Formats: sequence, C-alpha cells, structure tokens
Amino acid sequence: MKYIAKQPDKHGVIHFTDEENTTWQILIERQLDVVKNRACDQYLAALDKLNLPLHRIPQCQEVSEVLAAATGWSVVPVAALIPLKEFFRLLANRQFPAASFIRIREELDYLEEPDIFHELFGHCPMLTYQPYADFVQWYGETALQTSKEVQSILGRLFWFTIEFGLIQTPQGLRIYGGGILSSFGETVYALEDPRPLRKKFNLLEVLQKDYRYDIMQECYFYIENLEELFALKSDKIIGLATEIARGNTPHGDFLIC
Repeated sequence: MKYIAKQPDKHGVIHFTDEENTTWQILIERQLDVVKNRACDQYLAALDKLNLPLHRIPQCQEVSEVLAAATGWSVVPVAALIPLKEFFRLLANRQFPAASFIRIREELDYLEEPDIFHELFGHCPMLTYQPYADFVQWYGETALQTSKEVQSILGRLFWFTIEFGLIQTPQGLRIYGGGILSSFGETVYALEDPRPLRKKFNLLEVLQKDYRYDIMQECYFYIENLEELFALKSDKIIGLATEIARGNTPHGDFLIC
C-alpha cells in the first residue's frame, strides 16, 4: 500500500483522525508491553523520559521540546521517504525526519515504509541520550561529505546499528535498533526466533553486507556496549567505505573496529 503523508497546518499541527489516533494507541500499548525485557536499559529509560502519549499521536513539536532540552535535537515532519542526501542533511543538523502518516490496521505488525510510530517510538527515545544523539549527528555529517556510492555503503552501517542493532548485556542480547523496537513481530523475532543469524559486530563485514527492507532481517549484529558504537566516530570510516564502493577489498589499515 502506498501511504499519503499529511501536511501540517499553518501552525505546524498535523490533524489526525480518530481512527489514526486509535491505531497509535493500539500500537504503543502493545509495544510497551513487548519491549519489556527485550529492549536495552538505555532505551527503556529514554522512553520514559520522552513520555509519549498513549491515546493520540503526538505532534512533532511536543517531541521536539523534550529532545531539544535533552540533546538539542528536534523532529521534522516529512513526506514519507526522502532522498538520501536530504536524510543526511537533516541528521547533520540534529533534525530527525518523521513521516507524517501512520500505518493502517491491516499492517500493524510489519511495515516496509517508515511511519510516524516507527520514528517516534523506535528512534526518538534514544535521541534523548547525549552520546547516542551525538553519534547520529556525526553519522549524518560524515555521510554528507561523500559521494552517492559511498553514502550507499554507509547506509549499511545505519541499517545494522541504528535501525536493527542488538547489544549484549548481563541479561543476554537486548535491542537498541529503532527498526526492531517499533515492530511488534520483529521485537520477538530478533531475539527469540531460531532462524536469523546473530553475529558479533564487525565493521568491515557490516559495510559489505546487503540487506532487504521488505522482510524481517536474516542477520543481526550485536555490540558489546554502546561505547563500541560511539567508537566508530572516525574519519577512517570514509576511507573504508570508499574502498568498498570502488570494489576493492580493504586492508587492515582501514579497520577501526
């Protein structure tokens, strides 16, 4: 199904229908339950801080007020999928894009297109955590400096961390990726289903690995702690991605993780 994004009015308010608000309520109430003991502690604490409403879709301004006070970020409504360069530009400016539509009831469990629930529930909580928020901004700034081919390679890093990343904890694997945490089906599947591979994060392997957005993932990468993710903030990553984009096999000098 092709969704149509809603346009904010002159005051920046998006007018959602009762049906859409009810869909939000169904999504958030069941997701709050399923992420317990599956999401990492940092995400759960951040979700409490964001304090999303249960009975209606929040306005981007509301969420932006919390993010701005915590880390200087904001949420910007956009028309569904946006060009990659625009996505990176927004991240570099501490603006997270949120598609201004919500999924229909028939697609509650899994959605190929990112909707407002995915963005606000999946991604925005962790943006209240300063080191994570700084990492996402760094990622946007770094990708913006590169060619389209290199950006495509760097997109794999985002996919296997910010979207679909797992983290090791004393209690076992937990989730920090927003693409998983906003999906009822994938939250359980990512940790408990025997089919997908769960591999220790390796930067070279991640940057060389293709992915699909139209199915639940066949492979997840886990980090030992969030500091491992933040340690990727290095200019060397551009050299590594550039070599891969050229079809070369990078050597050890490029490896930073």
